Amino acid sequence: MNIIICGAGKVGLSISKQLSAQGQSVTVIDDAPENIKKINETQDAKGIVGRATLPSVLENAGAENADMIIAVTRNDETNMVVCQLASSLFNIQKKIARIRTRDFLEGKWNKLYNKSNIPIDVIISPELEVAKSLFRRLEAPGALDNVPFASDKIKMLEIAVEKNCPIINIPLKNLTEKYPKFKANILGAVRKEKFIFFKKNDKILEGDNVYLVVSSDQLKEILKAFGHDEKISKKILVIGGGNIGFNLAKLLETNLEGVRVKIIEKNKSRAEEIANDLSSSIVINGDALDEDILKEANLEETETVLALTNDDENNIMACVLAEKTGQNKRTIAIVNKSNYNLLQSSLNIDDLVDPRMTTVSRIMEHVHKGSIGTVYSILDGKYEFIEAKIAEKSDLHNKKIKEANFPEFLRIGAILRKDKVFIPRSDFTFEKDDLVVFLAKREQLKEVEDIFSVSSI
Repeated sequence: MNIIICGAGKVGLSISKQLSAQGQSVTVIDDAPENIKKINETQDAKGIVGRATLPSVLENAGAENADMIIAVTRNDETNMVVCQLASSLFNIQKKIARIRTRDFLEGKWNKLYNKSNIPIDVIISPELEVAKSLFRRLEAPGALDNVPFASDKIKMLEIAVEKNCPIINIPLKNLTEKYPKFKANILGAVRKEKFIFFKKNDKILEGDNVYLVVSSDQLKEILKAFGHDEKISKKILVIGGGNIGFNLAKLLETNLEGVRVKIIEKNKSRAEEIANDLSSSIVINGDALDEDILKEANLEETETVLALTNDDENNIMACVLAEKTGQNKRTIAIVNKSNYNLLQSSLNIDDLVDPRMTTVSRIMEHVHKGSIGTVYSILDGKYEFIEAKIAEKSDLHNKKIKEANFPEFLRIGAILRKDKVFIPRSDFTFEKDDLVVFLAKREQLKEVEDIFSVSSI
């Protein structure tokens, strides 16, 4: 496919990197020469310096032959104009835009987005997507990550394997015998900063970050098998009342009974604004690094602290202060700089979240062809969890897994068939409309698309 990306910030760079690695033809437009220089020097993509809202710049980027345009500049209005030009002047088939402003997303104004007005096919709201991701982590407190697939019947979990894990040093084939009723498939792990695909004789080791797919109705039992029996937090402190913190508070109010949410927001007018829009959350105006403000928020009784401001250093410091109260708290911080991940263990912060990768995963979900559905990127996009549907014309229809000749770095995790979850063995036969959840290496996604897809974008 020929794909144009408008905006070479962190999200644009990540999308370009992933798409180029998959063999797509990628052109990136940005008005900052230093960003385009980075693209041209480090990626197999074409970089163009210019304003993406100028038709001549889009034409120079190959818009007349483009299959898709992805507008991820820092400005909502720019992204909307780009999609309008892409449709009106160049008839680009698929248009994806990142939109942040609430006015453009909610209420009567969101009716703007159609062929007659502003022709955007997919709108990505980064702050809302990150808030949803954080909510899912709170929903499964023993997991580092929790992502729904197949209409939420299947979940992908990332679990940190700790010293008290009951199943360490046991071959995977023996775990199947030990837990015959479990619908779970352990696919791989990050071990000593390197990802490995598991085979049946491999063992889970202390310190692994394990990735597995499970039947959603067994979530609690499977987490318990890994030694995680934590309860869902009822007392939550959110530091930062921006769009992420606000959206998370709304999700918690709506979906978790008995939860008590407190938000610390430094800006007085913003604190008043979100206090009016939230129903039960308590909003405190002040600096979260001020001990008096933390006392007012009753930090000592808080069970989970989420630091969600735009300042990485403040987020890390807030979590460090929370840990020093001496209570057993879960701490989660948003960080935009990847090098902070190296400090996670020494700072004793439970989870560092890169909001960029959440946005990238949502965008990549809409890039794949045909029957490819939900996509979730891990490890900076080097691997992807994918949901795909078996079509009648697919080469996999009525074929056993052992006959499918899958690429080396692909593992089938689980299959949903008519509301029933299967953890398939090699003699499992695919049927029409099966939803297949699998893990694949980025370089093999073009081959994966050919296996599962029967149409273009």
